[in-house]
Amino acid sequence: MKKNTFKNQSSAQIINRKEVEVTAPDGEVYIVLCQIGAYINEKTKKQELFWLETLFDENFSDDKEQMINNIWRKSLQFGIGGGILGISTGTRYEDRARIGIRIKEIREERGIEARDLARLVGIDAANLSRIENGRYSVGFDILAKIATALGKKVDFVDIN
Repeated sequence: MKKNTFKNQSSAQIINRKEVEVTAPDGEVYIVLCQIGAYINEKTKKQELFWLETLFDENFSDDKEQMINNIWRKSLQFGIGGGILGISTGTRYEDRARIGIRIKEIREERGIEARDLARLVGIDAANLSRIENGRYSVGFDILAKIATALGKKVDFVDIN
């Protein structure tokens, strides 16, 4: 059998038996609930991951709702991963990274150790690290506590 040499822009990796993490061409990460990780045969897993990546590439759009709807429709048509059971709404990585970087900048400007800020806010230091590195989606209440502890407030600003 001829090996497929086509490379997708999206990339998918198995997290566990029920979840696959897909990074779309714009870097946004989605969690897809499906059965790809449950397959014993490695060849089948690779083929299913390739087709999932292809679905994300072919349906990629700035309109994320439409993109996800199209992926749903196509996955039902082709039966990928024993059928997709669910898709997250994405990570908004760029926003989280930008906010996390800013939190870290302010914290360091004020000479506050990460563990001390975490204690002030009432969160685990590891979670603060994840927030500062853009790997953790933080709710408004925690974000407001961080801002207050740093002498700031959460506000809407104009997009440059």
